[in-house]
Amino acid sequence: MMVLEGSPEAVSSQSLDLRRACPKSSRIYPSPGDSILLTKEPVKYGELIVLGYNGSLPNGDKGRRRSRLALFKRPKPNGVKPDVIHHISTPLVSKALSNKGQHSISYTLSRSHSVIVEYTHDCETDMFQIGRSTESMIDFVVTDTTPGANSAIDGQSAQSTISRFACRVICERNPPYTARIYAAGFDASRNIFLGERAAKWRTPDGLMDGLTTNGVLVMHPNGGFSEDSTPGVWREISVCGNVYALRDSRSAQQRGKLVESESNVLQDGSLIDLCGATLLWRTSEGLLRTPTLQQLEALRQEINAARPQCPVGFSTLAFPSLAQRGVVEKKQPWVYVNCGHVHGFHNWGFRKEKGGLERECPMCRRSGPYVPLWLGCEAGLYLDAGRPTHAFCPCGHVCSAKTVQYWAQIPLPHGTHAFHAACPFCGTWLTGQQGFVRLIFQGPLD
Repeated sequence: MMVLEGSPEAVSSQSLDLRRACPKSSRIYPSPGDSILLTKEPVKYGELIVLGYNGSLPNGDKGRRRSRLALFKRPKPNGVKPDVIHHISTPLVSKALSNKGQHSISYTLSRSHSVIVEYTHDCETDMFQIGRSTESMIDFVVTDTTPGANSAIDGQSAQSTISRFACRVICERNPPYTARIYAAGFDASRNIFLGERAAKWRTPDGLMDGLTTNGVLVMHPNGGFSEDSTPGVWREISVCGNVYALRDSRSAQQRGKLVESESNVLQDGSLIDLCGATLLWRTSEGLLRTPTLQQLEALRQEINAARPQCPVGFSTLAFPSLAQRGVVEKKQPWVYVNCGHVHGFHNWGFRKEKGGLERECPMCRRSGPYVPLWLGCEAGLYLDAGRPTHAFCPCGHVCSAKTVQYWAQIPLPHGTHAFHAACPFCGTWLTGQQGFVRLIFQGPLD
């Protein structure tokens, strides 16, 4: 990277040279002899899944505002990479550079000193931007998740803690299609602006780096997204993609220590927290190991075919279809989350000393919340296609044993410095010693 002290005109020749260096072989369109490639499936880098929505937003997935987004290889590359650094002491020159229509990151060190890093086109990568803004440069519009409510705060709300241009994912267009996460996204003017109060610094090699206001946190699980994996350590990703230990609080100006042994490369199961919403990254290979909606539907039908019964009312219970969400049906199973006994809905067992919020199980006399059971519909959150034998506490979302065991050990960021394990299907904080319970069904008497 060149470091220049001077006028904006010095940038154009350098950028032009880099564009000329872009090899023709990187174009996605095949040569006439490779026309067979046109029939191939498009390259899929992976998918981003927002935790807490169980397969779709409350009002449905529409356009760029949805609960999950698949990232495919673009027809033409739109990635960018650092090109030229300018040290600016005149605001007019700084404004001229920012208005060139070229991607840039501006670091304001003082009223009289700014550093602008210009970016040039990178024909080897695709860029995808994520944030709260609904402007066209944002590929994935994400709004704040309300734990347990399966709903979102208005994306334009002043109370939102998600940045309008929160982060960007850069994917290599050639195998192994590595994906990297960076804090902050480019706005409509193709700029990222870090003001005087933003955490920023000069790196040992003379370059610049910084953090966004509320930060972009990432956790890579040890062992990938599998039954044998364990939680990794939450880190913060900088604007340039470097990895740092967490700040004392989410928006503190003092950065954490550089973690040189870790990188911003996303792996299957990596979690990305935007201070208001948490995203799960699934690779294409990882998604092949997850159950399909057809498999989940088959598991639902298998449970219902066994005709589980309420042990007191003797009515036959049945899980509603995966498409039926939010409305409790008459035959829907309910569970006492402290013991796992499954019943049909009934009105007895209220504990007055608990304010009527807890019920006493007629089978074992244990008291606790009594909630309807819902099958987890977001297949990308499952670790396997095992039978749905366990439920998260206290929300009642049902999935396989391996899936509940995995998510119950994952601390998810909350607020400025707190962490809580939560149900990935609805975002409700987990309670109890384990955070989940094994379901105890009563079979038919005949």
